[in-house]
Amino acid sequence: MDQIHLMNVFMAVGEEESFAAAARRMDLSPAAVTRAVSALEERLGVKLLLRTTRNVRLTEAGRRYLDDTRNILASIEEANEAAAGVNSAPRGNLSVTAPVLFGKSFVMPCVVRFLQQYPEVEVSAYFLDRLVNMMDEGIDVAVRIGNLPDSSLKALRVGTVRRLLCASPGYLAQHGVPRHPADLLRHTVIAASGISPRVEWKFGAENDPTMVRMKPRLTVTSNDAAIEAAVAGLGICRLLSYQVPEELADGRLQVVLPEYEEDPWPVHVLHRESKYGSSKVRNFIDLLAEHLRAHPALK
Repeated sequence: MDQIHLMNVFMAVGEEESFAAAARRMDLSPAAVTRAVSALEERLGVKLLLRTTRNVRLTEAGRRYLDDTRNILASIEEANEAAAGVNSAPRGNLSVTAPVLFGKSFVMPCVVRFLQQYPEVEVSAYFLDRLVNMMDEGIDVAVRIGNLPDSSLKALRVGTVRRLLCASPGYLAQHGVPRHPADLLRHTVIAASGISPRVEWKFGAENDPTMVRMKPRLTVTSNDAAIEAAVAGLGICRLLSYQVPEELADGRLQVVLPEYEEDPWPVHVLHRESKYGSSKVRNFIDLLAEHLRAHPALK
């Protein structure tokens, strides 16, 4: 059997963790999928999958081979696009990820424009408040907020955001305005983070930070829920500036302790490094970077 076909079938099984689901995805019979995986394992001389009556799991060798297979097949697709000409119209699926509120407010307008401009492209947008592994999850483009670790990904800086404290005018009128981060220990705190009995907030410059460890009265896992609680007057919340521009502009929220803010956080557009430049990725990044660099909320 053709090696590329075998790799495509194996990738479908590995990602779906099911022969039946892979068969539906590849529009093949379950028997054909089973034969393809068996042929690949025989060719390689290694077990890639562990099969039981209920599920399919990757072996350690299978996990490594799945990562390599994704990269190889992506390189083949990009090489085909390059051979067809850099001026060819983008086509195929583009996968994008960003934090939830950032994706809704900043990325979705670009996705809509991109789809309207290029009718042969489909976009899968994953807006999640967690760090997505681009290589493992097959993501083409990601927006990351904050300092980046060293990696093989290419990063394009497109702006900055501030990390700020905010509360409603009503709450501050009733409970007073904190003058120092330590004063927060006497206030009601709303935490937008993973569930934890305590949170630790850092203030000031990176080389001389002030740390305050608190027990929030309300902890939520979504930023929009924290914003609702703060606007309702429950307490003080810590958010990123792009998440509350309207609430700050119309006075529903106001900034607290601005003189103790951390240094601004960078915003980057990331994509996987490749020998060939995919036209759909290049065109989308150009559109997204232009939009984000011009946006006043990211200055």
